[in-house]
Amino acid sequence: MRTVSPCLSYPRVVRLVIARCQVDYAGRLTAHLPMATRLLLVKADGSVSVHSDDRAYKPLNWMSPPCWLIEDGKLWIVENKQGEKLVITIDEIFHDHAQELGAEPGLQKDGVEAHLQELLAEHIKTLGDGYTLVRREFPTAIGPVDIMARDADGASVAVEIKRRGEIDGVEQLTRYLELLNRDPLLAPVQGVFAAQIIKPQARVLAEDRGIRCLTLDYDALRGIESDEFRLF
Repeated sequence: MRTVSPCLSYPRVVRLVIARCQVDYAGRLTAHLPMATRLLLVKADGSVSVHSDDRAYKPLNWMSPPCWLIEDGKLWIVENKQGEKLVITIDEIFHDHAQELGAEPGLQKDGVEAHLQELLAEHIKTLGDGYTLVRREFPTAIGPVDIMARDADGASVAVEIKRRGEIDGVEQLTRYLELLNRDPLLAPVQGVFAAQIIKPQARVLAEDRGIRCLTLDYDALRGIESDEFRLF
């Protein structure tokens, strides 16, 4: 049976498939995963990702929305508007389940982190001279970007704010940037990873991906003068 599933066909429904499969990707580069048992995750936003039992949340391969899943028997073809294809050849399915998740209440942020976002939006020139605020909690298909701004030249800048900057925060911002840069009205979008403390590994990863790191001084943003170098 041949079925086509465009993104957002079934809002809030996630499909989990555990199968022995082979995966081939053809696009900006080519990649091959030999036959093995894996988790296939089809999300409500249209994304399809292939997971093993390691690497935490990070998939072995994936296709981000907007894309279309064509099921032709045991052959899955996932294609996007750029003509990139993720071809999944299934040998055997062990589990196939679809579940409606319901309304998503959203991430409840740490109080300090939420306040940092508010303060940075208020003092947007902390990012640099000529920066202007577009909006806080800029919506995307995979979640809101903390702050969307424009630099002195009018270019779009996405800012991810953390109290403690670690690798997972850089990965999160990378996913936002990948999606935002597909929008011709926004692209090119630069990234800024802002936190009170940024771990060295996170800084190296961010800079390697062209993301600028910014260390935030919470007290300075609140207008409290530091007494670090005072005698009394």
